[in-house]
Amino acid sequence: MPDQILIVARLTPGGSGEVSRLFGESDAGELPRALGVTRRDLFLYRDLYLHRVEFEGSAAEAMAAARGREDFLRLSRELEPHVRPYDPDTWRGPADAMARRFYHWTPEERAL
Repeated sequence: MPDQILIVARLTPGGSGEVSRLFGESDAGELPRALGVTRRDLFLYRDLYLHRVEFEGSAAEAMAAARGREDFLRLSRELEPHVRPYDPDTWRGPADAMARRFYHWTPEERAL
């Protein structure tokens, strides 16, 4: 079943171009296909970085697999100077950056 995540962080001033470039290079490679990524959208609101990712299957399984891949670890290191935790005082790992969905609607669900 398709799944998605929304990552919330802070973007350093002027960092959007470099972050776009890094993801463009990564998305042209094997990583998104290996993890079942079907879509990625990056948004910026003031200094808030919003990163939406859709997966063919389980996002949790894909993220667990990502942590063991050198290409994911390299991308994470390259993003570090530009993407910072939303709340550094409570940051323990990537799971702390994932937003929790509290409402969902699609037109198809109206008929249920």
